[in-house]
Order: sequence, then C-alpha cells, then structure tokens
Amino acid sequence: MGMYKFFPLLILSVLFLGSCSETGEWDLHHAKQTAVPVYEPVPADFIPRTLTVLSAGDSLTQGVGDSTGKGGYLPYLETLLENEKGIKDVDFYNYGVKGNRTTQLLKRLNAPEIKPVLKKADLVILTIGGNDIMKVVRDHLSNLEYSVFMDEKENYRKHLIQIIETIVKENPNASIVLVGLYNPFSKWFSDIEEFDQIVSDWNQAGQSVISQYPNAYFVSIEDIFLNSSENLLFTDNFHPNDKGYELIAQRLNETMEERVLPDLDRKPYMVSTEEN
Repeated sequence: MGMYKFFPLLILSVLFLGSCSETGEWDLHHAKQTAVPVYEPVPADFIPRTLTVLSAGDSLTQGVGDSTGKGGYLPYLETLLENEKGIKDVDFYNYGVKGNRTTQLLKRLNAPEIKPVLKKADLVILTIGGNDIMKVVRDHLSNLEYSVFMDEKENYRKHLIQIIETIVKENPNASIVLVGLYNPFSKWFSDIEEFDQIVSDWNQAGQSVISQYPNAYFVSIEDIFLNSSENLLFTDNFHPNDKGYELIAQRLNETMEERVLPDLDRKPYMVSTEEN
C-alpha cells in the first residue's frame, strides 16, 4: 500500500473510534476488559485418548481355553477398541484367576497390586459367577434341585453389590461392565433341563444389581452360546474356545460403541476459542 493511501485510511480509523465515545482510548481498554472467552467441547476424536482397562474375575478373564495364551477375549477386544474413533491406545491389566468366585474376587479387589490400577482405570470389566454356580453343583451333587440354585442366587446378588461398591469407592468415575453368564452345563448335566433357566435367573440378578449404578453396564452373552451352529467351547466343554472368546469380544465392543464410550466422552476436554 502506498504512503498516500495509508494516511487517509488511518485518519478515517481514528475518526471512527473517536465517534464511539468521548475517548477512543477508553473504548479499546474497555473492550479488552469485557472480552469473555468462549469455550466449546472438543469432539471425542480431536485428542485420541489412551483407555486404561482393568479386567478382573475368573477363568474367562484369565483366558482358559484360549490357544494363544494371550488372555481370552482381551486381545480381540483390544484390537476392536483401538480401531474406534478417538482411541489411540488401550492399556489392559488382566487380573483373571481360574476358579474365582464372587467372594474371592471381592478380596482381591482390595489387594495392594490391584488398588492402584483400580484408582486410575477408565473401565473395569468383570467376569464372575460361573464358579458360584459350580460350587452349588459340588455342594449339592447328591440332591441337585432348582430351589438350591435360587437360594444361592441371592448370595450372588449380595456379593455383586459388595464388588461394585468396592469399585465405586476406589474410583467413582470408572465405567463398570459385567459380562453375563452362559450355559456350558448342558453337556455335563444333560439330565437337568433347568440349567438354561438357572443361568437366565442368575443373569437377571446381575442385571438388577448393575441397573442400580449409572456408570455400570451389563453385557449378555448367553444367547451367543445357545444359538450358535458351530462349536464355541474348548475341549473341556466348559470354557470358550478361540472363536467363543472372539464373539464375546465383539459383543463387548458393541456395548462399548453404543453406551460406554459415549458416556466416557461426556467428560470432554475444553479449549478456548478466543482469538488472540
């Protein structure tokens, strides 16, 4: 811009500012004082997050029946989650122990090696209850009746509440996912037709507990094993095989996509959109 054009523009600018108040200098100062920064939530995928996941429970979390020895459903779920928009990495901490019942898991959640992870976890995934049912079978093998499973179901419900309360106390911001039970018992106890109903009743008990907590979710998997045309069980006819674990991971990921991740993303990062 030439010098001759610059000065008329400068004069017009000064006259315009002067017409807004008695002193243009006050107006500029006032504008700086009253400028209010505007904040907008950042989309979930703007800053990809690292998800910290604590998985705890029984042999399904340990991964018994998994030919790769990498932890059952966990490696499948890790791959699925890391492909989700907005997730950069997933750190899994596996605390599954074969044979654990609800009472044993409750004790382990208070163990020194688990507590620090629990405090920082974004998500806690639980597989528990199958061994509670097996304990009923062992304790009443000579007189297995439907009623004894219903009595023990109430203890299962009480123990689940204690487990969830322990997690919430240590980390009220963590999302909690309880994986439901499935029925492998028909191959072992084909003469007890009620086992499908028993598993369904226990799952309803688990759902009733989870429904009491806003950050908790129940993932049903019993239909996966009931309706499959292919074998999803390991050679022991009890634990899932590789395909079974893969399908569990897919079902978990569906719930993560639909409910868990959107709820986590409601705690957004905030950035200022004020111009310098």
